Amino acid sequence: MDISVIMLTWEFPPRIIGGIAPHVYNLSTQLVKLGVDVQVVTCDFPNTPEYEVVEGVAVHRFDSYKHPTPDFAAWIQLMNLNMQRAATQIIKAKKGRAIILHAHDWLTAKAGIGLKHLNRLPLVTTIHATEYGRRGGVFTEYNQMIHEIEVWLGHESKKVICCSRFMAEQVNKVLGVPYEKIQVIPNGIDPKIFSGLKDVDAVRSRFVDKNGVLILFVGRLVVEKGVRVLLDAIPKVLRKVDARFVIAGDGYMKNEVLSRISQDGLKDKVAVTGYLDTEMIRKLFLAADVCVVPSIYEPFGIVALEAMAAGCPVVASDTGGLSEIIEHEKTGIKVYPNNADSLAWGILRVLESKELVEQIRKNMREKVEREYKWSAIAEATKNVYEKVVAN
Repeated sequence: MDISVIMLTWEFPPRIIGGIAPHVYNLSTQLVKLGVDVQVVTCDFPNTPEYEVVEGVAVHRFDSYKHPTPDFAAWIQLMNLNMQRAATQIIKAKKGRAIILHAHDWLTAKAGIGLKHLNRLPLVTTIHATEYGRRGGVFTEYNQMIHEIEVWLGHESKKVICCSRFMAEQVNKVLGVPYEKIQVIPNGIDPKIFSGLKDVDAVRSRFVDKNGVLILFVGRLVVEKGVRVLLDAIPKVLRKVDARFVIAGDGYMKNEVLSRISQDGLKDKVAVTGYLDTEMIRKLFLAADVCVVPSIYEPFGIVALEAMAAGCPVVASDTGGLSEIIEHEKTGIKVYPNNADSLAWGILRVLESKELVEQIRKNMREKVEREYKWSAIAEATKNVYEKVVAN
């Protein structure tokens, strides 16, 4: 069946804000290998062309709206209008083919729903996270606005893809999407991305000496990623082992993180790198002795999967999608969410148990190969498309 998919996403490499960009990139390139025509419609980015073909994927970058707007929500709405206009041109050019719209999160909802009704096309949506989950509830008018857009998007979509059973349950309970519309397809990883990387030892030596211990956190510096829990756990770990912590990421909590590190006298023990490019992050996964994922809310847990693929033992909160990726003391160490004592225990468990770590490394490599191949994820997504077109 000849299918053209118009993938609507506000981020696509080299514009990387969160996990949607690598997800769409990997999914799209694998779908092309299965014979699906993929047209990615995404925001512009400095020094990137308006149109290019990336590994068989047609990437269309539109003017994402440069004029001043009162807030992020207003910008999103105007960005969606420009996204809709750009996608309309592609739909006209693809007339005669089976076309599916595939939106990613509430950020592209208005464009996706508008294009669906204007062109009588089926809409598939991947909901990567919910506002309710990120905030632990819906408390403000701003939260309510995003929540209502998510409800609307779920209602308008013919199929909703979720990355974990946890997210499927949340989308059902919180957004009211019936289970028969939901398809669970996990995120993926290609372990080959970690082969052939050079200067890993040089990256490690920037933070620790030859026999030092390197503990890594990768993620946005926001409440739901549990960075406060990590800051509370660091002194507890340092009482038992001499280690260096690297916090790789950026976000609205960066100043708070830096302030806490200074107040606690940890400047020599904790490095906050800010945003790092993908290659540098991959080298850090290879260089680290432990990767900590102390999330309070986590729909999937791509950082844990990346660390596992790199062979880096993971200590993760027993919450959300992380609970499905990590099997305690088999493919990683699970700790209680939002609990600094438990997180410190988990880190020390890895550092003090060499035989356990070797077994974990073996198990997690096998699990990554068995369950999280992008080729299988693309195949499952293509099956969703075919069912949608057939119905």
